[in-house]
Amino acid sequence: MYTPYIMHRTQIYLDDDQERQLADRARQVGLTKSALIRDAVDAYLSPASGDDGALAGLRAAVKDAAGAAPYLPSGVDYVEELRGADRERQLAVDPRG
Repeated sequence: MYTPYIMHRTQIYLDDDQERQLADRARQVGLTKSALIRDAVDAYLSPASGDDGALAGLRAAVKDAAGAAPYLPSGVDYVEELRGADRERQLAVDPRG
């Protein structure tokens, strides 16, 4: 049987970009904007949404992703490669360094 529950109406103000992004996301996932906002409020208010929970979630995601692309260079090597390319471009623009 249907279990009735009470919903409270709350108005919020969104700027044009927020409204557009919310409408786009709602269309993409097949939900109403209201449902997306309720989901976001639930996520924000959940105990795991605090800084500690967010940090733990990030650490878990990084751990899960570790080694997923073994063909990529290490972070240090990648950054050094980018810095080298930046130095070469700088020297091409200004040979004095």
